Amino acid sequence: MGQPLSRFEGEDKVRGLATYAFEHPVPHPAYLSAVRSTVATGEIIGIDCSQASAQPGVLAVLTHLNAPRLGIDDGELRILQSGDVAFRGQFVGGVIAESSEIARHAAALVRVDYRERPHDVDLESSRERGQLRVPQQTMALFPMDTDKGDVDSALAAAAVQVDSTYRTPWYNHNPLEPHTTIACWTSAGLTLHVSTQHPQGVQTTVATAFRLEPDQIRVFSPHVGGAFGSKGPRHSDLILAVMAAQLVPDRPVRFALTRHQMFSQTGYRSPTMQRVRLGADADGRLTAVAHESIEQTSRLKEFAEHATRATPTMYATPHLQVRQQLAALDLPTPAIMRAPGECVGMFALESAMDELAVAGGLDPVELRIRNEPDTHPLDGLPFSSRSLPACLREGARRFGWESRDPTPRARRHDGWLVGTGVAAATYPTLRLPGSKVTIRVTPDGRHTVLMAAVDIGTGTRTALTQVAADALRVDLAQVELRLGDTAYPPAAPEGGSAGITSWGATICAGADELRRRLAADHGGTVPAEGLEVTVDMPENPHLKQYAMHAFGAQFAEVRVHDETGEIRVPRQLGVYAVGRVVNPKTAHSQLIGGMTMGLSMALHEASILDPRYGHVVNHDLATYHVSSNADVGTVDAYWVEEDDPYVNPMGTKGLGEIGIVGAAAAIANAVHHATGVRIRELPITLDKLLPHE
Repeated sequence: MGQPLSRFEGEDKVRGLATYAFEHPVPHPAYLSAVRSTVATGEIIGIDCSQASAQPGVLAVLTHLNAPRLGIDDGELRILQSGDVAFRGQFVGGVIAESSEIARHAAALVRVDYRERPHDVDLESSRERGQLRVPQQTMALFPMDTDKGDVDSALAAAAVQVDSTYRTPWYNHNPLEPHTTIACWTSAGLTLHVSTQHPQGVQTTVATAFRLEPDQIRVFSPHVGGAFGSKGPRHSDLILAVMAAQLVPDRPVRFALTRHQMFSQTGYRSPTMQRVRLGADADGRLTAVAHESIEQTSRLKEFAEHATRATPTMYATPHLQVRQQLAALDLPTPAIMRAPGECVGMFALESAMDELAVAGGLDPVELRIRNEPDTHPLDGLPFSSRSLPACLREGARRFGWESRDPTPRARRHDGWLVGTGVAAATYPTLRLPGSKVTIRVTPDGRHTVLMAAVDIGTGTRTALTQVAADALRVDLAQVELRLGDTAYPPAAPEGGSAGITSWGATICAGADELRRRLAADHGGTVPAEGLEVTVDMPENPHLKQYAMHAFGAQFAEVRVHDETGEIRVPRQLGVYAVGRVVNPKTAHSQLIGGMTMGLSMALHEASILDPRYGHVVNHDLATYHVSSNADVGTVDAYWVEEDDPYVNPMGTKGLGEIGIVGAAAAIANAVHHATGVRIRELPITLDKLLPHE
C-alpha cells in the first residue's frame, strides 16, 4: 500500500483487449431494440405489431400483452405489466431480431395508440400547488429532517444574516460506456453479462422479478466503463433484456441503450431548489443554520437526493434545522449520482458561507476555520479524524490565497476580470454490508482472492490487490485478484466511496483468518493441497463511537471577460483529508476527475426539460454540454497526512466522490469575486451574467 502503481488492466484497455459486457463473445446472438412511449402519461389503448413481426429477421415482438408477469414491487422495474404510461420514453415494448439494424427498424414500425392524460412536470411551482411531501425515506444512515435549538429566534437576533435560494438543474450521468446487457436463458438457468456496479444486486433483483432462485442466475461484470452511480440501482433496461431473452431460449440477446435513451432510462440527479439561512455574531461565529431542499421524484418510485445531508456535519452552531421535501411528477425516477446529496447541497451551503463572509467582512477561509466544531454538531460524537482546517490552510498556502484582495472586480488582466473562490468539501466514510471473500493459498506461495466486487474504471482492481498483498504480507506478484462474477463470494455495491473501505476490510479479515488457520492447524506451513478460507466483512466496533467523514478544501481561479461575459477557469486546487491513501496515482486521478466534473457542473451541464411534452430535449453529448479538454485548465489535488485507526483496518477513507463536492461552489464564489455578481443558479452561463454587465 502507498505505491503509485498504474492500473494493472490499463494496457489491455487501451489496446481494446478488455472485454466489456456488450462485447463478450457469445454464439449466434440476437438483438433487442426498445419501443418507448411518446406521451408523458396516459394509457395504451391499441398496439399494432403486425408490420414489425412481418420483417425478415424478426424473432419476436414483446409488449405488455405477452410479457411475463413479474414478481417485484419496484415501480420503476415493473415494465410491461399493463398499458399504463408514467413518463415519456418509458419502455412499452421491444423487438428481438437477428441484427441490431433489423431490430431498430422493426421497433420503429410498432404502432401504439394512447389515451393521453394531462401531465405535471413543473417542480418550480410545486410548493404553490401544494404538491410537496416529506420523503418516506432517504439514503440509509441519514435523517430526513433535523431540529436543534430555536433557529428562527436565533436568526432574528443574529448580527449578520444570509437568506438565499439556490437552484441546481437536472443532471445526467453519461458514463462513457452505456448501460448494456447480454441475457441468455437455457435449461441450466440464466446467464447475464451486465454493466453494473453491483453484480449481486443484479442477481437478487432478477431472481425476485422472474421468480427464480439466485443460484439459477450467474452475472458477469469484469470491466465497467464508468457509472457515476447510474449503474448502482437496477433499471428497466435489465428487466427488458431478460424478458426478451425468455422469448428466444438458448439465444443470447444483446441490448445496449442508446445515449438518447439513457436520458430517461437510467436515472439522473434531481433538480433542486434550496433555501439556506445563516446567522452569525459580529465575529463570524455561526449562531444558526437552516437548510431546506425541494427535489423531484417520479410517480413510480420515491427517490430523494437529500441535498441537506452534509449540512449538520459541517459547522458548529447551537441552532440547526434541515428540511427535505419532494414533488412527485410525471417524469422518470431519479437515482444516485456522484456524491448524492453532498454535491448539490454543498453548492448551496458553501455559496451561502461565502455570502456570509462578504456580509460580515471576513476572509472566507478564516470564517470556515472559525466555525470548526469540536464534535459532530448534531449528535455530539467525536470525529474519528477531522482535518478540514489543515486542508483549508494547506490549500490557501499552495493557492497563494494570502495575496487575495477581497474586493470584487479589483483584479484585471488583459480584458479579463480575475477572481478566486474557496469552498469546503465533505463525504461520509461508509462501510457497506454484504461482503465476503475467499482466499486460497498454495504451497508455492500463490494467493488467489475471490470476490464479486467490480472495477468501474477507478483503479479498484489495482488498489485491492495492493490491500491484499499488504494484508497477506506478500509481494504483489504473489496475489491474483478475481472480480466481477457472482460465482465468487458476494460483495457490497461499488458506491458511496465505500468500495475499498468495505472490500478492503473484508480482505484484511480474510488474511487474518488465513494466518490463524495456518498457525493453528498446519504449524504455519501451507499443506500440499493448499488452504482456503472464506470470511464475512467484520463489523466496525467503532461505528457508533465516532463520526467518520472525509473532508477537503476546494480553491478556484476564474476569469470573466469584461465585455462578453465568457468564463474560464485556469486553476483549480483541492486539498483533502482522506485517511491513508492506498495508491497515490489512482487517488490523484479520482480527485482531479471529480474536480473536473465539478467544473462541468458549475459552467456547462444541465438537462433541459420541455414541459409541453415532458422530456429532456438535449439528450445527447452534442447538446448536453460537459467540460472538454479546452474547458479545463490546471487541476491540482493534494492530501494531508491523516492517521485514522477507527474507520477500518487500512485507515482509508473513500475518495471517489469528494473531489466533486464544493468544486462548483468554489467556482461560483470566484465568479462573484471577479464580477461582483452573485449567481445562485447553475450552470453559470452568459445569460445570467450579461444583464449585470
